Amino acid sequence: MFKTTIAGSLPKPGWLAETNKLWPTWRQAGEELERAKRDATLLWIKEQEDAGIEIVTDGEQSRQHFVHGFLEFVEGIDFEHKVKMGIRNNRYDAMVPVVTGPLKLKGRVHEREAKTLRTHSRRKIKITMPGPMTIVDTIADRHYGDKVKLAMAFAELLNQEARALEKDGVDTIQFDEPAFNVYMDDVKKWGIAALERAAHGLKCTTAVHICYGYGIKANLDWKETLGSEWRQYEEIFPALARSKIDQVSLECMHSRVPIELLALLKGKDVLVGVIDVASDKVETPQEVAAIIRQALKYVPANRLYPCTNCGMAPMDREIAIRKLSALGAGAELARSSLARSRQSPTSSKRTKGTPRTSSPGGRTRPRAARRRGSPRRR
Repeated sequence: MFKTTIAGSLPKPGWLAETNKLWPTWRQAGEELERAKRDATLLWIKEQEDAGIEIVTDGEQSRQHFVHGFLEFVEGIDFEHKVKMGIRNNRYDAMVPVVTGPLKLKGRVHEREAKTLRTHSRRKIKITMPGPMTIVDTIADRHYGDKVKLAMAFAELLNQEARALEKDGVDTIQFDEPAFNVYMDDVKKWGIAALERAAHGLKCTTAVHICYGYGIKANLDWKETLGSEWRQYEEIFPALARSKIDQVSLECMHSRVPIELLALLKGKDVLVGVIDVASDKVETPQEVAAIIRQALKYVPANRLYPCTNCGMAPMDREIAIRKLSALGAGAELARSSLARSRQSPTSSKRTKGTPRTSSPGGRTRPRAARRRGSPRRR
């Protein structure tokens, strides 16, 4: 129960890139940069495992940005002449590349990260990629002229890489779709269809991460406009529950999402965000366990995965490590608490001389009397 994981990104060490930035500049170049990326990935594998994280990621150490880290491997995109564009419904402006021709992968995107994870960890591994709708919202288009066509073109490329990642031994492939809590009508019209196209044919676990964003000022200011209850998810959860995606990841710690909305995801695994990435305050294991207990009212224990609210890329490294430890310890606390509550008050009592055996349902029953004349088993 309560297998822990993270949304995806982790802070980059100072010897790899600028710290505390969402778009950091690399400290190295060429082969030195590739070695530094690998070293940082190994570091975070160890930190996650030490913290008790059971489904580990590469921490997105090889990407400057969670979307553009994929786009850099796509032909038909002009990175030399970026344009300024409002994204996430004009929540903030960004300099984005431009689609200028038919899209095609240049080659493998995350093969190195996947093989590094698979080689150096015996735990379940997860690779994250941006979802089609979020990519469309983070790039300018001067070729396709239609958001749905563009999204489906990206979905094809994502699916191509996802199938290769599955062959690399990746256990979970997660598509990040923060745009899903902004464009509610489009999510239902074509966003989920594009997401399912990206995951088409996969036999590994598939997930979608939906959240209210990194702990940057633009997101914090936007959250203040959302009112006392964030009910945006209420519009799309029923559609996601009917989708072919296995898992849904969302934020719960210090968010204003009504916890009862989790019931709308019936039939899905739910990655419950129990670590706030918008605050440097480190959660206690007790606080983490408390959110898990609340979520258990609406999500079966075998479908609940404690997680972070979102990525930790802009966070201080030491704070991120402490938060990972709180996640692992809080899940263990909740696990132990639930195990104790499930113990029967009379489980340790039985009539003397009446041995018990396990029934198929896990309950115990008196062993049936041996038939007269039947051979005694040795």
